[in-house]
Amino acid sequence: MNTDLLSREAESISLLLSLLTEEDFYIRYYTLQLLTALLTNLPNRLQEAILTIPRGITRLMDMLMDREVIRNEALLLLTYLTREAEEIQKILVFEGAFEKIFSIIKEEGGSEGGVVVQDCLELLNNLLRNNASNQILLRETMGFDPLISILKLRGSTYSFTQQKTINLLSALETINLLLMGGPEAESAKDANRLLTNKTVLVQKKVLDHLLMLGVESQWAPVAVRCAALQCIGDLIAGYPKNLDALASKVLGEEPHVEPALNSILRIILRTSSVQEFIAADYVFKCFCEKNSDGQTMLASTLIPQPHSMTHAPLEEDVNMSFGSMLLRGLTLNENDGDLETCCRAASVLSYILKNNIQCKERVLRIELEAPMPSLGAPEPLMHRMVKYMALASSMKSKDGKSSPTGNLYVQPIILKLLVTWLADCPNAVYCFLDSRPHLTYLLELVSNPSATVCIRGLTAVLLGECALYNNSSESGKDAFAIVDSISQKVGLTSYFLKFDEMQKSFLFSSAKPAQPRKALTRSNAASMAEIEDVEENDSSNQNEDHPILISTFDAQFVNLVKKLELDIRENIIEVYSQPKSKVAVVPAELEQKSGESDGDYIKRLKSFVEKQCSEIQDLLGRNANLAEDLAKTGGGSISQPEQRASGASERVQVETLRRDLQEASQRLEMLKTEKAKIESEASMYQNLAGKMESDLQSLSDAYNSLEQANYHLEKEVKALRSGGATSSPDIEAIKAEAREEAQKESEAELNDLLVCLGQEQSKVEKLSARLLELGEDVDKLLEGIGDDMGLPEDSEDEED
Repeated sequence: MNTDLLSREAESISLLLSLLTEEDFYIRYYTLQLLTALLTNLPNRLQEAILTIPRGITRLMDMLMDREVIRNEALLLLTYLTREAEEIQKILVFEGAFEKIFSIIKEEGGSEGGVVVQDCLELLNNLLRNNASNQILLRETMGFDPLISILKLRGSTYSFTQQKTINLLSALETINLLLMGGPEAESAKDANRLLTNKTVLVQKKVLDHLLMLGVESQWAPVAVRCAALQCIGDLIAGYPKNLDALASKVLGEEPHVEPALNSILRIILRTSSVQEFIAADYVFKCFCEKNSDGQTMLASTLIPQPHSMTHAPLEEDVNMSFGSMLLRGLTLNENDGDLETCCRAASVLSYILKNNIQCKERVLRIELEAPMPSLGAPEPLMHRMVKYMALASSMKSKDGKSSPTGNLYVQPIILKLLVTWLADCPNAVYCFLDSRPHLTYLLELVSNPSATVCIRGLTAVLLGECALYNNSSESGKDAFAIVDSISQKVGLTSYFLKFDEMQKSFLFSSAKPAQPRKALTRSNAASMAEIEDVEENDSSNQNEDHPILISTFDAQFVNLVKKLELDIRENIIEVYSQPKSKVAVVPAELEQKSGESDGDYIKRLKSFVEKQCSEIQDLLGRNANLAEDLAKTGGGSISQPEQRASGASERVQVETLRRDLQEASQRLEMLKTEKAKIESEASMYQNLAGKMESDLQSLSDAYNSLEQANYHLEKEVKALRSGGATSSPDIEAIKAEAREEAQKESEAELNDLLVCLGQEQSKVEKLSARLLELGEDVDKLLEGIGDDMGLPEDSEDEED
């Protein structure tokens, strides 16, 4: 309230700014503090006021060149002033803000400096956030070298104080702002700016510094490692040159060097921090997105190690190829009762396979040795993944209790891998169905009440893919057999309900494109710098909003599942609208066998025909039930066998009829509204007619009283005459005159009333005609009105 009173007058702010030119140190100091307090309470009004004052911002900028205490206060003030104020941001840049900010950072010691460096970087980030012109000015005037130099680790590399951590996080946030577009960016123009920023940053070797912070410096705080990995992902996303640069990077020193991607994979497989796993996983997601060459390169290294190598110490994975390390991660901890590593490796594998048929086919051919070679032939990698998914639900932790991790995100991530793998890949479907228990397991899981909504939904998608991308003609493995199994074991109504439940769940309804990260400010810096290593079985994260699940169900995967759902619904209708088998009956069964009598031949044909009729009746009944099920779930209608050829046209007709029905119902609602309006008007006019009648009655009473008064006057006149009174004024003339005036007034009022009644009568006639059009009984509506209100007897004749 005090701020509002003080800042209401623009002259107050102008007066305060003029005090900044005073020579006295304390006047300038307290003025800056006062302005900062005003900005904290009413930022918008102060920003507008300072913009309107001539040289107001220039005076504030001059304070950055003042002595240290004044400079630090001015930094805080400018930080508040530039939040969400694009015009002020541009003016500050033209006043030389970039040069002054980097000069102060250098003077204070870069990332090793104190809170002043943090304030400088926060001000820098305010100037660059969602401000394309300022980003271009920074790139083309000072360049990115001063910024990148802040990321260089110097001096005591292993020492990370909280302030140093916050300074590095602020510098990494600046890099992120240069790599990510604004929320309302102009697509083409903004894309060009981001592309140029990425190009220049990579040319300035920013990738080396990010890899040092995020991958090589394992002594760095988790928050810094996560932010650096996020920046690496943003730097390579959608930019082939940067993808190649990362793929060719090697870390370490001779002779112990290895590709950077191998080191990032090791972080994924070994880290104890959920946040670090998500950040490293994001790098592979960005690397594989629309990068078929990169996917193929990674898939080409997927070569199983001999059984003896799978039990080698973890440290030996330094000498492994990327693919061997990944496969080892997929099969590492099954005997320890921990599928965490397998689940993380499955996430990376899903990125390698996404939208890449060649990689899917290649990985299908990978076979893993059985745990004991004597147990049998090697099994395909896909079969091992299904086995682990089943194992996750029954996994016990070391204390003997059911492990919540299994149902929490191990199963969803493996399901995501299988859904991605089977999409548009008939050979993957064939491999999946090659083991009969797989289908049985999915049918049980989709109806399992203890499974989460998303697990049941993804299982339903996986079952649908087994029918959608099925080109097998083997009995029991073809699309018809899959759909028939779903219908028999689950029921189509229940099956389609799993899709609807999943789409309404938190993970699917909240999935949105990646949002800009929360701005780092003085108030939240400490909390953001201290990301703890989240234990995997931490009870506080056993909900649907677990960070791993949120990162797994990103917008791209959610859109894929929605598209698959539509295709699966249509495919199931199509499967049931086609004959079960297009192969003709074997002629040998219809031909007479040698040595068979005519009677036996006829009997055999008769039994064959009876069997066919029975099967046909059974199929017709089942199709009728399916049509009813699909109608209930809104999945469309299944064509009967005799209408198979016209299934598509029937759906069009149904849509047309539905639209017509909707229009008719809207028209009916309009007519109902109009009818109600007319009825209310009729009621109003009835009330008006009653009022007119009462007015007429009162007028009639007044006329009668006049007549009575006139009679008394005449009587008095006669009495006076008979009394022999003296000659009086012409009483008769006065009386006639009074009677004439009264009669004129009465006639005038009667004429007005008759005109009103005539108008009302025409309105009633129009309303009666409209009511007759709408099918209402007018006589019923008006029944008893004349009797109650005392209308003249001929009113009914007039209405007729």
